[in-house]
Amino acid sequence: MANILKVLKGTKDILPQEIDMWHFVEKTADEVFSKYGFKEIRTPIIEVTELFARGVGDTTDIVNKEMYTFEKSDRSITLRPENTAGVVRSYIENGMSRLSSPVKLWYKGPMFRYERPQAGRQRQFHQVGVEMFGIKQPTADAEVILTAVNFLKALGLNDLEVELNSLGCPKCRDEFKNKLKAVLKPYLNDLCEDCQTRYEKNPLRLLDCKVEDCQKIYSKPEIQEVIMSDFLCDECREHYDELKLYLEKMGVKYSENKLLVRGLDYYNRTVFEIKSNNLGSQNAVAGGGRYDGLVGQLGGEPTPAIGFAMGMERLISLLPDRKSKNLDAYIVSNYTTDAFVFAQELREQGVNVEFDLANKKFTKQLEKASKVAKYALILGEDEISKHQVSIKNLEEGKQITVDRADCVKMLEL
Repeated sequence: MANILKVLKGTKDILPQEIDMWHFVEKTADEVFSKYGFKEIRTPIIEVTELFARGVGDTTDIVNKEMYTFEKSDRSITLRPENTAGVVRSYIENGMSRLSSPVKLWYKGPMFRYERPQAGRQRQFHQVGVEMFGIKQPTADAEVILTAVNFLKALGLNDLEVELNSLGCPKCRDEFKNKLKAVLKPYLNDLCEDCQTRYEKNPLRLLDCKVEDCQKIYSKPEIQEVIMSDFLCDECREHYDELKLYLEKMGVKYSENKLLVRGLDYYNRTVFEIKSNNLGSQNAVAGGGRYDGLVGQLGGEPTPAIGFAMGMERLISLLPDRKSKNLDAYIVSNYTTDAFVFAQELREQGVNVEFDLANKKFTKQLEKASKVAKYALILGEDEISKHQVSIKNLEEGKQITVDRADCVKMLEL
């Protein structure tokens, strides 16, 4: 017997008994995001590698370690590791800057990163997210955060905490980076290899390191003093303060986290994460922020923008199981042709119905009906001759016989 082929490590099948939960999350996303004026966009899962190197940043772990990249026809192609860069590319390429601001887009779909599989995280994983273009005021930041919070609440998640920080603009952030490099210089040789690279290329991402020895260094008082300092310029400070005021007015609970920098290079000013206490140490279910420089960086006109993304596997792991949806009815009959015709009549009227394709014994059909449907529709010789059907409520055990024309209105669907 040949070896059974198995799914690749870090990927998994979404089985029929699980799919109702995915449909619930996707439907809720459509409903909530539509209320805020977001329109769905679907971008390709493959893009030119340069898009992510320029957009996500060549100092990030995503670009350096986690992308699935291959060569085809002398071009370097990458399976998308995230979707903001792809949405920005589409925004530019399709001339969306000519639309009235704000341009609000949302998406769902698979992403790909080569990393160690863990709870709620796979090498092929799925995200749902939003992007808003064209508004520089903190009202956009507040609305995006509110959209994320209300989407999670609509799913039934309430044990949430919003963490907030501001990375400032390039001018005030550069001043902060220089101070951080100066205070860390004596410890440079003690940092991990990745942090030594970040020290030169992107010092802000030092704070995103999860290596324990590096964390001990960053927790030293003289370094914490720099990290916790108020380095924002007046304009960035005003933006941040207004955002917090809007969140307070909207009843969004938040805490400030000076160590929150996010793992992507394109962020500026507002960054945020929404966390759940049910996921252990890897407890972020949503993250995002402002990326005002990315549209210009990828070839478009300078455009303020902000967005967030959520891992759907993580969301689903937090939700209670949903019972798979049963059929409305199952036709029980040993008269296959009549059952076939009747099933099609019912389907055309919106009824979810099946019948026994193999013409098994009547008792076997009735047994299956009790497992998969609310009603058994019995077509015996008498019912067929009189153009009737016997309807059995499989939950209550009650049975009535009616004209076939009246069948659908007698079903409590």
